Amino acid sequence: MRLLSFRTASEVRLGVLRGDDIVDVGAAGGPVSMRDLILAGPGAAEALENRIAGSPPHLALEDADLAPPVPNPPNIVCVGRNYPLHVIEEDASPPESPLLFSKHTSALCGPADTIQWSRSLTDQVDFEAELAVIIGEPTSDVAVGDALASVFGYMCANDVSARDIQFGDGQWWRGKSLRSFFPTGPVLVTSDEVADPQDLEVRCVVNGIQMQVGHTSEMLFSVAEIISHCSRAFTLFPGDIISTGTPSGVGIFREPPLFLGDGDVVEVEVSGLGCLRNVCRVTL
Repeated sequence: MRLLSFRTASEVRLGVLRGDDIVDVGAAGGPVSMRDLILAGPGAAEALENRIAGSPPHLALEDADLAPPVPNPPNIVCVGRNYPLHVIEEDASPPESPLLFSKHTSALCGPADTIQWSRSLTDQVDFEAELAVIIGEPTSDVAVGDALASVFGYMCANDVSARDIQFGDGQWWRGKSLRSFFPTGPVLVTSDEVADPQDLEVRCVVNGIQMQVGHTSEMLFSVAEIISHCSRAFTLFPGDIISTGTPSGVGIFREPPLFLGDGDVVEVEVSGLGCLRNVCRVTL
C-alpha cells in the first residue's frame, strides 16, 4: 500500500493513496493516524487493505495538505558515509561500521512544506537524497538475516544540512536538525511492495538539474546491516525512521561548492516511492 498523512483543520489523519485519490482510513473505520496503524503491529497493514477495499475516496490528492507520512517518529537515526563515491568526494576513509548520528524530530517536514532557514544562522544549506526506512516493531539484537522483518515501510527523505554549522560545531547534530531540515514523503510504501531495498535508484534534482544519482546496491552497509547494527546498541521503536545515507553529488564537495538559496526547488526520488518536492525559503 501507499500510505500518507494529511492535515485537516483539527488533526493529521491517515490516508491510503488510490490512484490520484485518498481514502480517509479513519472514516472507513480504520486507524486514524499512521502511528496508530504502526503500533497495531504486524498484520495491521494487510488487515487495513482488506477493510478499505470497497471504501470510496474522500478527497483528491491534489486537494490534500500532505504532512510527513510519519508525523511523530520517536527517533530519527541517520547514517553517514554509506556510499563509496560520497566517501571519496569527501576525501574521507570508509567507515568500518555504520556511522550513526541523529536529527531532532522537529526537523521533520512534509512533501509540500518549505525548507526554511535564516541567513543569520546559516548560508551553506545542502541537499542529501536518501532512502528512509520506517521500523514497524520493537527491535533489539536482531540478526542481519532477520532484520528486514522489522521494517514497516520505506519513503524518500532529504537530509538537509547546514554545512557551516555541521563542520563548525565539530559534530553533526545541530547542523542537521534545523526546523524543516528533514523533508519526507510524499508517501510511505509498505515493505511488502518493496521486493529488495538494495535495488532502488536514488536521485536528487535541484531546479530541474540532476545533482545526485546512486543506487542502493552501492551502499557500504545494507538496510538489514544498518538495522542489525543499531539494534545491538539500542532498541528501535515502532515508527522510528532510519535515513540510510546519501550518494555522491552533494553541494559542498562540488567545485565550486553549490548551496541552496531562496526559491530553489529540491526534488528527491527513490524508485517506486514517488517524488519528494520542496521549495526553499530564506529569511533574514
